[in-house]
Amino acid sequence: MVIVDQALQKRHEEGNPIRVGLIGAGYIGSGIALEMMTGIVGIKLAAISNRTLSKAAHAFQVAGVHSIATVQTVSELEHCVATGQYAVTDDPMLLCRAENIDAVIDATADIDFGARVAMEAIANGKAIILMNAALDATVGPILKVYADRAGVILTYTDGDEPGVAMNLYRFLKTVGYKPLLMGQIKGFLDRYRNPETQREFAEKHKQKAALVASYADGTKLSLEATIMANATGFKVGTRGMHGPRCAHVKDIVNHFSAEELLEGGGWVDYVLGAEPGSGAFVVAYTDHPAKREYMANFKMGDGPLHVFYTPYHIAHVQASLSVARAVLFHDATIAPAGAPVCDTFAVAKRDLKAGETLDGMGGFTCYGVIDTYETCQAENLLPITLSQDCRLNRDVEKDRPITYADVTLPVGRLCDKLRAEQTAYFSACAIHAQV
Repeated sequence: MVIVDQALQKRHEEGNPIRVGLIGAGYIGSGIALEMMTGIVGIKLAAISNRTLSKAAHAFQVAGVHSIATVQTVSELEHCVATGQYAVTDDPMLLCRAENIDAVIDATADIDFGARVAMEAIANGKAIILMNAALDATVGPILKVYADRAGVILTYTDGDEPGVAMNLYRFLKTVGYKPLLMGQIKGFLDRYRNPETQREFAEKHKQKAALVASYADGTKLSLEATIMANATGFKVGTRGMHGPRCAHVKDIVNHFSAEELLEGGGWVDYVLGAEPGSGAFVVAYTDHPAKREYMANFKMGDGPLHVFYTPYHIAHVQASLSVARAVLFHDATIAPAGAPVCDTFAVAKRDLKAGETLDGMGGFTCYGVIDTYETCQAENLLPITLSQDCRLNRDVEKDRPITYADVTLPVGRLCDKLRAEQTAYFSACAIHAQV
């Protein structure tokens, strides 16, 4: 990954930067814009799309750019990119269709909107960098099929825990250690947090209350673990993961044995309340006595399990690295490796009544829990990411999983179509593999 700096410097010196279209000018999107505009060489943020144009313009203005064009057509956008004029639009598809945009970043959290953006970007030969965990965890495998067919890169971002953990995972495999456990350092978890309980925190930190609630109630945790699982083949040791409370992330080796991890084929999990308080980890295995002695001498523990961790995740800064890797090296930071391995399903946050409409991730009605994909399929469990605006057909008790049979889906969503296609595609692949 270190070679990215030299490759970007070369593009800068040649006057040929990677041209990026950013979709979403919320808290993280604006942070990405700031970093790309003020610190990165070899990458140019050419255009921002946002439903509210003033927010897109503000993201440029915070970075010191005040000459901004508003565009309404592909040709107008292409002209701006060609002449070096920064552009904003409320039509995200323009960024996907403009020939002189190299990569598109989805910095939103809406799964159906994100699905339309990803499909359009792929259809037009763009590298697509996802910060949309809901999209990747739910239909990432089938989107990867489309991307592979088109010869483009689909990747989740560096800087969010799945990307940070995957960097460690790939490093360890490269140097000959066997990754067996990966996940993130979680500071707090309360399944029943909602937008009201998180409102004050959200306002203080300029974020949306429902998004913050999805962090606190464990939904985002499960989605990110699902992304890791789908990229590595790792499963979960138990529904919802173990999540041991530790004083330090290094202590996680006291809660898992090499034997159970080897037998399980590798797991995704998390530690709760552990120092250093943020970041991601991978636990790797070696049974070579001389290697273990070296590791002990370098303060990496006696083994056979050794903990490697990164004590930070700063997605708005590190997203640019995923852009560079995708465009310059055709390399995904983290992407589905094939068929889904895990899934995150909806669980009632309180007693729910027939006729109610679910309010999705980080809402008042449900939270997300991870389990193996096979279990979720066998029990017909509704993905938390698809629960938004579903109408309940029957009562559902608090803490009971919500199934597809419990709800009526909204009509006409692309995410539901892709999910059905994904199920059919990988079921057919499995059958073919058995023949």
